[in-house]
Amino acid sequence: MNYKIVLSSEDVPKKWYNINADLPCELPMPKNSEGKDQIGDLQKAFTKAALEQEFATERYIKIPQKVRELYMQMGRPTPLFRARRLEEKLNTPAKIYYKREDTSPTGSHKLNSAIPQAYFAKKEGVERLTTETGAGQWGTALSLACSLLDLDCTVYMVKVSFNQKPDRKNIMNIYGGEVFASPSENTEFGRKVLAENPDHVGSLGIAISEAMEEALNNDNVKYTLGSVLNHVMLHQTVIGQELKTQLEIANEEPDTMIACVGGGSNFAGALYPFIKDKLDGNSDTEFIAVEPSACPTLTEGKYEYDFGDSNGFTPLLKMYTLGHDFVAPSVHAGGLRYHGMCPQISLLAHEGYINPVTAHQRDVFNAGIQFAKCEGIVPAPETTHAIKAGIDEAIKCRRTGEEKTIVINFSGHGMLDLKGYANYFSGEMPNSK
Repeated sequence: MNYKIVLSSEDVPKKWYNINADLPCELPMPKNSEGKDQIGDLQKAFTKAALEQEFATERYIKIPQKVRELYMQMGRPTPLFRARRLEEKLNTPAKIYYKREDTSPTGSHKLNSAIPQAYFAKKEGVERLTTETGAGQWGTALSLACSLLDLDCTVYMVKVSFNQKPDRKNIMNIYGGEVFASPSENTEFGRKVLAENPDHVGSLGIAISEAMEEALNNDNVKYTLGSVLNHVMLHQTVIGQELKTQLEIANEEPDTMIACVGGGSNFAGALYPFIKDKLDGNSDTEFIAVEPSACPTLTEGKYEYDFGDSNGFTPLLKMYTLGHDFVAPSVHAGGLRYHGMCPQISLLAHEGYINPVTAHQRDVFNAGIQFAKCEGIVPAPETTHAIKAGIDEAIKCRRTGEEKTIVINFSGHGMLDLKGYANYFSGEMPNSK
């Protein structure tokens, strides 16, 4: 009985897949706001390589050998598991698989982009990288990547998550990252926010503004981010390419594929190579994007141009958005509390290739606990959203008798999110919106 499919180091992909080559219509380009040149500022804030990849149109982009070696050293390829005990518990005829991105040293998929972003920065002579982080998984990954490539790293962590998850800061410090709770006194924009509201809980939009400000005001400093933009989605496609090989070994065709969404990185990474098949007319797979009901970007946001950050440092991006000044309620899934959505995913959702759904906070924690009892792994609060939707789909199969193959991207573990689980058990956790 096959519970696990493991690939060899040589199966780490040699190229990233760029969905820009296959989108059903042209991706709307970023725009400057009136009287500003944010697109010009990107050249100051980002590495040349990041911008080249951001606007690239070729279908496949070669992964540098050094990056591929670091992928291997940091645990790629990751395993694919069959959730047989969960299937039995649910009494479902469905088969449930999950791709384990939690096996990376930092506990999530985020290293897949942190490593190449740090690599390209080092090649260009950059000395320090700045970034934002919500739950802390991206900040942790970038701190490690900078350590591996001998770069300094500054992380602005959304204040509510900074307070909820103190061990995230400790791990970033271990890896060499310098961490500030955002909004902070460290930047002009942070001081402005605090002057208006000293008790501001923070948002990803504010943290992005602070990190961007540092990159724009300092030579030899560049800004990086862990989601939303095209080049980040590109790097993450190592997940989906490995997953394709593993499902072929399992002799499975996925009927339903599921991932949580905040900015879109783990969803894109796991599902883009399969969405390509659908765009080519060779697949009937359903793709489900799960977001918190407290931050319903795809399900309730508007598809329009908006800033990626709170202060307007970034260009205007065509995406689903709740408004760049939106501050989400303080749910524990800090990585999903972002006002906007990746422009590529936004376009695919708008064109009907992605089915977005929402889930409430207590419901996803309940699903995460159910999963942990069966499979032994404690999922991150973000990942519990995908698990909740996977369980829902499996229960539908129990009712209909359909023998579907359900694939979940298990984006990260929750061993540093135990305060959230404690709040669930104590009854102190609201069921969000």
